[in-house]
Amino acid sequence: MPRMNDTPDRRPRFAEAAREERPDLALLCLLVGQEADPELDEDGIDAAQIELDRLAGLVPYSPGAPDAWAAALAGLLGDRLDFRGSAGDYRRLESSLLHEVLRRRRGLPILLSVVWMEVARRAGAPVYGVALPGHFVVGFGDPYGSHVLADPFDGGRVLSDEDAALLVAGALGTPLAPAALAPATPLEIVLRILNNIRAWAAARPERTDVQLWAVELSLLLPSHPARLRYERAKLLVERGDFVAGAKEMEQYAEVVAAMEPNAAEAVRRQARAARAMLN
Repeated sequence: MPRMNDTPDRRPRFAEAAREERPDLALLCLLVGQEADPELDEDGIDAAQIELDRLAGLVPYSPGAPDAWAAALAGLLGDRLDFRGSAGDYRRLESSLLHEVLRRRRGLPILLSVVWMEVARRAGAPVYGVALPGHFVVGFGDPYGSHVLADPFDGGRVLSDEDAALLVAGALGTPLAPAALAPATPLEIVLRILNNIRAWAAARPERTDVQLWAVELSLLLPSHPARLRYERAKLLVERGDFVAGAKEMEQYAEVVAAMEPNAAEAVRRQARAARAMLN
C-alpha cells in the first residue's frame, strides 16, 4: 500500500491544473496519486503520460464509426492488454490511482474509463465519459446522436442505452434518467474519483489521513459541495486539531445560517464542544 503524503506542497499545482480552461484529466488524476504515493515524483508522472501515449500508438489508425472505435479499444485494452476490474478492486486504494491502474491494469470502473478515454483521445477518437449512477462507462461518437457505450470494467463490453439502463436498475433499483448519459466533464470525473477515495477511507476509521486529503483536494476544485467544509472540520477535530476544526465549523455555520438556521446552530454547538476539548 502506498504511503500517505501529509504535506500540502503539491496542492497549488493541483488547484492551478483544475482551473485551466481545458483541464488535463490525466494530470489531475496523477496529482491525486501523488497525495497517496509520495514516491510518485515528476519522472513518474511523465512516465505515466508517456505510457498513455504509447498505448495510443497501438490503436489502429482511425477505425471509423463509433462501434469501430469501441471495438478497436476493446481489442487493445480489454483483450490484448487485459485492462479490466473485479469485485476485489473495490477494496484497494490503488484502484483509484491512475499510475497504479496503468501498472496493474486493474481498477475501479471510473479509473479504467480514464485510461480508455485518455488513450482513445490521443488516438483521435470521439470519446467521452459517462457517469452512470453507480458505474462509470465511456461513450464513442455523438452523445446526442449516433454513439456506442462501452464498459472498460468488463473489458470493453459494448452497451446499448437500454443495457446501461438495466445496469443502473440492477445496481441501484432506479430508472436511468436521460441526463445521466450526457458527457461528464474532467472536473466532474475528478470529483467523483475523490468521492470514491473518501468513501473508501470512511469505511476504514484508521485512514482518516486519506479521507482528509481527499476532502482537501475536492475543496480546491472550482465547484464542490459546501458540506465538504463541514466534513473537513469534523476530520480535523477527530484527528486532534481542535482549534482548526472548530474554526472551520464556525465558518461553515455562517455559510448555511441564512437557509438552515437550526443546522447552523447545531454546528456552532459542535464547534464550542471542540474548543472545550482543549481545557
